[in-house]
Amino acid sequence: MKVFFVGAGSGNPEYLTIKAHSLLTKAKCCIWAGSLINPQIIRLVPNDCCVYDSANLNLPEIISIINDCRDKNIDVIRLHTGDPAIFGAINEQMAELVKLDIEYEVVPGISAFQAAAASLKTQLTAPEISQAVVITRTSGRTPMPEKQTLEKFAQTGATLCLYLSAHKLDEICLELSDYYGADCPAAFIYKVSWPDEIKISATLSTLPSMVRESGINKTAIIMIGRALVGADCDKYSKLYDPDFSHDFRK
Repeated sequence: MKVFFVGAGSGNPEYLTIKAHSLLTKAKCCIWAGSLINPQIIRLVPNDCCVYDSANLNLPEIISIINDCRDKNIDVIRLHTGDPAIFGAINEQMAELVKLDIEYEVVPGISAFQAAAASLKTQLTAPEISQAVVITRTSGRTPMPEKQTLEKFAQTGATLCLYLSAHKLDEICLELSDYYGADCPAAFIYKVSWPDEIKISATLSTLPSMVRESGINKTAIIMIGRALVGADCDKYSKLYDPDFSHDFRK
């Protein structure tokens, strides 16, 4: 018996990995984050699969279900939104499984920041502009480490991908304008890759008012950085430059 921590991806069922799709279509027990995952994905499990919504469960209850499945020698799919490694809650579950000597495996998924970049048709890095991507959030019920504030990251000029922070958009844009400039590209993508995705591309100065008009204040990722200009970027990689040689091209 094994527990599979599976990344459900950003929302589009077609963004599931082949392995995730295979596990779901054969599942006998699935514990899924029902408040965050596109319901189309859970419809992939067989009719006789036991399905539990983790939004209604605490950690001991989740582990109890898993332990019952071990007694029945049934694998468990623990379905998490996006990629389980990013703002997930798998460490505490894995720690309990270690105590119970239950084998587990992690299956990665496409995270919202990757799907958002695809939706914006842009790179997150650009030569001479940004060679770093920061995946972070603002403080809330979970406090931020002292050295990992937005101000600290903004000083690097890196492309910022902010999760769980839509409700603080005005504050974020105002603070970051001092570092990136008020005209810096910024985007707000609601339910990225879902059928009802809403994408708002603007600048740090104009994004808050545009988002207010939309009425959206959650389930969105915020992207900020000078690299977010897509095909309009005038700084290119040397990789395909005719004058650039490497081991495979002289």
